[in-house]
Amino acid sequence: MARESTGNSHASPPLWRVERLAYAYGKTVALDVERLSVRRGRLLCLLGPTGAGKSTLLRLLAGTAVPSRGRIDVGSARPEKANGAPSVAMVYQQPLPLRRSVAENVAYGLKLKRLPRREIETRVEHWLQQLRLAELASRRADRLSGGQLTLLAIARALAIEPEVLLLDEPTANLDPGRVELVEQVVRAEVNRRDCTVVWTTHNLFQARRIADDVALLLGGACIEQADGRTFFDSPADERTKAFLNGDLIY
Repeated sequence: MARESTGNSHASPPLWRVERLAYAYGKTVALDVERLSVRRGRLLCLLGPTGAGKSTLLRLLAGTAVPSRGRIDVGSARPEKANGAPSVAMVYQQPLPLRRSVAENVAYGLKLKRLPRREIETRVEHWLQQLRLAELASRRADRLSGGQLTLLAIARALAIEPEVLLLDEPTANLDPGRVELVEQVVRAEVNRRDCTVVWTTHNLFQARRIADDVALLLGGACIEQADGRTFFDSPADERTKAFLNGDLIY
């Protein structure tokens, strides 16, 4: 059973609360989480090795997968918003661009929201600059490198200003400079808009750098969840201590 040491995370109420959530592929149980919460306006890192269930949990939160058992209780993304699920954008490990220019990819979601033309142009220009894609604005998106595609997917997601951003190992295939860029841009957006981010990673150092809260997943179970400082400095579960010390090999 997961142990939850919330620390400072009580400062913001839960946006999502997971209870006895399970997902299975046929007879194979990929995820079985007793309890986990995602708190509004914070960056939660889902930490764990490959195959721990991180991506599966992210898809369940996004609503693109249906749980085999259990539930996800949804709160409000804003204190003043009494009802209604939050707006969500997800960036997958292998993003698929539209067969249009880089700029048109970023503009697509904004056009669906029927924003004024000038605002669309302003947001597109801003996010292409932020993710260092401005020089590629007119290039066909399906001709970008893998790293450039990841940056484009993040720009496209951030441009629509979702209340929740779900990121599935967004920096796994990036060089160190781009890793730092993505971390800085996403962290700044959390601070600027008080948006909520759930970010999957297997990188202990990255989780320590960026996370407000951390949940450790092992073998499809949530072993422990805590605010970042408590998780790394005073873990409650022996398996968490072993994972942080490098004593667990998966």
